[in-house]
Amino acid sequence: MAHPRQGKPSPQLSSMAPGVPTRVLAARVLAQVIGRGRSLKAELTTALPSLDDSRDRALLEALCFAVLRRRTAYDAALAKWMQRPLGARDEELRALLLVGFAQLDALDLPAHAALSATVEAARALGRERQAGMVNALLRRAQRDGIPAVPARDAFPKWLAEQIEQDWPDKAEAIFSESLTPAPLWLRVNRQQGDRGAMLQRLEAAGIAAETTDLGADAIRLPVPVAVTALPGFSDGALSVQDLSAQQVADALAPRPGARVLDACAAPGGKSAHLLERDPSLRLLALDIDPRRLKRISETFARTGVGERAQVRAADATDPASWWDGEPFDVILLDAPCSATGIIRRQPDVLLHRRATDIPTLVALQARLLDACFGMLAPGGTLLYATCSILREENQFQVEAFLQRTPRAGFLPLGDAYGHDSWAGRQRLPGEHGADGFFYARLLKKG
Repeated sequence: MAHPRQGKPSPQLSSMAPGVPTRVLAARVLAQVIGRGRSLKAELTTALPSLDDSRDRALLEALCFAVLRRRTAYDAALAKWMQRPLGARDEELRALLLVGFAQLDALDLPAHAALSATVEAARALGRERQAGMVNALLRRAQRDGIPAVPARDAFPKWLAEQIEQDWPDKAEAIFSESLTPAPLWLRVNRQQGDRGAMLQRLEAAGIAAETTDLGADAIRLPVPVAVTALPGFSDGALSVQDLSAQQVADALAPRPGARVLDACAAPGGKSAHLLERDPSLRLLALDIDPRRLKRISETFARTGVGERAQVRAADATDPASWWDGEPFDVILLDAPCSATGIIRRQPDVLLHRRATDIPTLVALQARLLDACFGMLAPGGTLLYATCSILREENQFQVEAFLQRTPRAGFLPLGDAYGHDSWAGRQRLPGEHGADGFFYARLLKKG
């Protein structure tokens, strides 16, 4: 096949045939994420409002996630089937080809519509001369299927090796589960009704739902639906939150009226959950980024807990700049981390995370632990949590903290929180349908 050349500027989305704008936007988003290191979440936030139909928005998200989960397989297909590789100026065309493969391979869309819309998207992107090539490659994918590649190949070498070192008996399952779409977990707001009543509302709306013994407020949807279709979501009766994140409230279990600090609170879901369970808590939701406070406030307003909590922009590693000196009974430290436990929800982690990030994150986590523990009342509890699966951020981090902190001890957590990891518990991706997550419940001795 001929090496493609740069095309003409593409027309506006409104002038494109049905189905084409979604493919064009998917190609543009993925070109930014894959080619330029941009955040998938940020790019989708910009792109999604361009589509009026909720079904098109859902398809755009599905295409982007499918491509990022199966990118190594699709890249292998291009390398095998193309005479010459695409050039640096062909990021959007390459991304569009991956979008085409995803429609046929991962999403199982009708082949005729997928091929037609993708070829037209090539023309809309100014690639008229390459439309035939796109058609030929997609037809080959339809005929021959995408070549199989090991799930491990989707991971950067350093991360795959670290996972195999940390979890030698679980590594293959981690690789596979991290590339598998996650179910939709919902949290029931106890202030607006119980889980049984919400299950009836979901059933009446034709939405299949399941419960679990691992989370008293948790409902799982085997087939995800748009949040706009969920009865009670807009009123705060339901929130989207993974089971692993919901178990934070169980692990903390603050007494009524306790003074609580959520040290890295945005977007506010865990704080809202605590207040839904017990409105008497005196809770401060803290985040270092003032821009993220809006997300916390929106979460609190939708769930109806806004009047019962304080929201503040401040650096949890620097209590002297904001803390009033009154100790907290309970502190939640959901620390910044590598996000290696939630790759199935943030597949661009595989593109953006670097080995050099880990020491920086570990150092920040240690500073946060030391600072937050200093604000904890004697007899109080600090829950250290991450959505990482790396021992350096989790087990080894807590071990080091306990060794340097004479007044610190730990309170064991049960099997419901995952595998025993010395002073903590580690759930791995996909176990019980939940995200990878680490919990360590620390005690300040009197």
